[in-house]
Amino acid sequence: MVPSDSFGSRPRIALEICVESAEGAAAAIAGGCDRIELCAALALGGLTPSAGLVAAVLDVARPAGVPVRAMVRPRPGGFDYDAADMGLAGREAAALLAAGVQGLVFGATRDGRLDRQALAAWRAALPELPAGLTLHRAIDVVDDPVAAVEEAVALGFDHILTSGGAASAPAGAATIARMVSRAGGRLVVMAGAGVAPGNVAGLIAATGVAAVHGSASAPAAAEDARLDFGPLPRVTSRRLVAELRQVIDDKSNLRQL
Repeated sequence: MVPSDSFGSRPRIALEICVESAEGAAAAIAGGCDRIELCAALALGGLTPSAGLVAAVLDVARPAGVPVRAMVRPRPGGFDYDAADMGLAGREAAALLAAGVQGLVFGATRDGRLDRQALAAWRAALPELPAGLTLHRAIDVVDDPVAAVEEAVALGFDHILTSGGAASAPAGAATIARMVSRAGGRLVVMAGAGVAPGNVAGLIAATGVAAVHGSASAPAAAEDARLDFGPLPRVTSRRLVAELRQVIDDKSNLRQL
């Protein structure tokens, strides 16, 4: 049995929404998400959230009973981490667990493969094992993401977030389907990247995934005279989350017929 967060008594395809604010978490919960992935700087692919952001999001998620997994990513760019990066990732993970998140999201690569040595050492150094560990889209930059599923299982991850090594999950659907088959129920393969209400049903049908992940968001409006200090923050849309939830639930119901 794969360990996972509780999604209620009725089996259904899980919906995880990535957010970067307490307001985004509230919108995701109101729209019907099953779990939140908390990041800072979604425009950069997601970075480790600050202590204040974690506390604010947990204040929203806890009363609703929605679990939160937090990103551990000490810097933007690739996932080929040196010793200093890994040391920081360890400190960040410990702080996130102490703050009360229910799970962590992490990944590291080296020479076209998952960095098994670094990942195993990082996990072993955790002060406590969280309820869940997600291997993020670092798996999408390895040479063979299907083979990497075996490594993820051995390393103790219970979820993989993947686009199948493509720019979007719909484009990588064939590879995602092979990853689901390779996992064989030992962990949850979750499709993410470019997931929208208009394509999620086809994505589920093509891959057989038990979970999908998306931001359901758009860039915030810019001020007229805004200086260029980097990408705009993302604003989570309750409407888009609800539309994803409806399509996914319709698909879940069809699976049970």
